[in-house]
Amino acid sequence: MTERIKELPDSERPYERCEVLGPESLSDAELLAVILRTGSREMSSLDTARTILKKCGNGESIAGIEHIGDDELLNIPGIGRVKLILLKCLTEYSRRLWKAKVRGNIRFSDPETCAMYFMEDMRHLSREEVRVVSLDNKSNYISSKVITAGLSDRSLLCPREVYSYGLKTGASQIIVMHNHPSGDPSPSRNDIDVAKSLVLSGEIIGIRLADFIIIGDGIYISFRKRYGSEIVSFKEN
Repeated sequence: MTERIKELPDSERPYERCEVLGPESLSDAELLAVILRTGSREMSSLDTARTILKKCGNGESIAGIEHIGDDELLNIPGIGRVKLILLKCLTEYSRRLWKAKVRGNIRFSDPETCAMYFMEDMRHLSREEVRVVSLDNKSNYISSKVITAGLSDRSLLCPREVYSYGLKTGASQIIVMHNHPSGDPSPSRNDIDVAKSLVLSGEIIGIRLADFIIIGDGIYISFRKRYGSEIVSFKEN
């Protein structure tokens, strides 16, 4: 029989533990139970939280909630429309909070900084999405935009759209990035061909392609890092 939270000792109740020891003392399940507030007749909020985390994949981390589909969440006792929206807002709030903390004076002078900044926005997408990041001549962030969203296995990218945005924002250089829904950022033949085209177009227009980054699930590949800071190898053959 499911044990209700009110039947647990005070030291094991999420609210009481948070009040006495602080939120950092809570497990992912306890933290999620506090956010959910209530469970159902079948399960306490803590049991509901544990059920959600079991569906998050390896590690049962709260970060995996984005991987769970709406229908799958709605099948969990205690999760209805309101709590589904709450969970969606929780993940979006986490992304925005993290980005707000690092937004001041962003400089994308290295691939990791740029990849990590956009990682949470792109790693869980079910379709390929292309983003263009505009930078000044010192690699300071100007702005970014989703240029196109494609199919589940490839994006549709036009260099004209990419550099039109660069010109519109006054960029001296740009970074083009897209995700691989499979989670594997290994470049395809098409990725390499697109990167070559962007390098050549950028030279004609006068905006440097600073990098071409592919986002996977928690990992990324930087063409700048792999092929050289000027991506000159694209000009070969």
